[in-house]
Amino acid sequence: MAIRFVLTIAIVTLASSLAYASDPSPLQDFCVAVDDAKASVFVNGKICKDPKMVTADDFFFFGLNKPGNTSNPLGSRVTAVNVNQLPGLNTFGISLVRIDYAPYGLNPPHTHPRATEILVVVEGTLYVGFVTSNPANPNIKNKLFTKTLYPGDVFVFPEGLIHFQFNTGKTKAVAFAGLSSQNPGVITIANAVFGSNPPIPSDVLTKAFQVDKNVVKYLQGQFWSDNN
Repeated sequence: MAIRFVLTIAIVTLASSLAYASDPSPLQDFCVAVDDAKASVFVNGKICKDPKMVTADDFFFFGLNKPGNTSNPLGSRVTAVNVNQLPGLNTFGISLVRIDYAPYGLNPPHTHPRATEILVVVEGTLYVGFVTSNPANPNIKNKLFTKTLYPGDVFVFPEGLIHFQFNTGKTKAVAFAGLSSQNPGVITIANAVFGSNPPIPSDVLTKAFQVDKNVVKYLQGQFWSDNN
């Protein structure tokens, strides 16, 4: 009985640790990612490079001092530093982005399915916010949390929740953000809903948004810009 109890506790503890992990935990000093093109199998994460072949460059990235090109319909640019740009991040559960905003530029409503984001403004003024998930009570609406941020201000966007940043100033803005995943992923809401390939049937979107089918067809016909 005692042995069975100990085994049960061990299994529950293991299951809990797995349930709360966003990324695979390292079992060695590092696991530098191998390029996907060189990998022979698919895993949850990336395959480790032979440690004997690892160099300092595998842990190095440069260029975040350079502004991103905001000449797009959104007026923003996200420069990511995740495991795809910095293979030494593999299994470490952390990544970084620089976000540049033109005057009145927008980082549109989006989610990171695998990461919480903490953002710090270094230049300009940003209006930021996130929306809660659906409440248990159907009579209560999703709640919007917003804040106007200035240089030195920090804001957190919880994992998986829809959030955005909007430059309310007449000058450019710059922010940096850390994310709690080596590969946080991003789902831009408008792009995913109206710009998918193949498209979501217009009948589905017409009923979901309670609008005329011509409105849906118009939105699906737009070019949905990507700022990543």
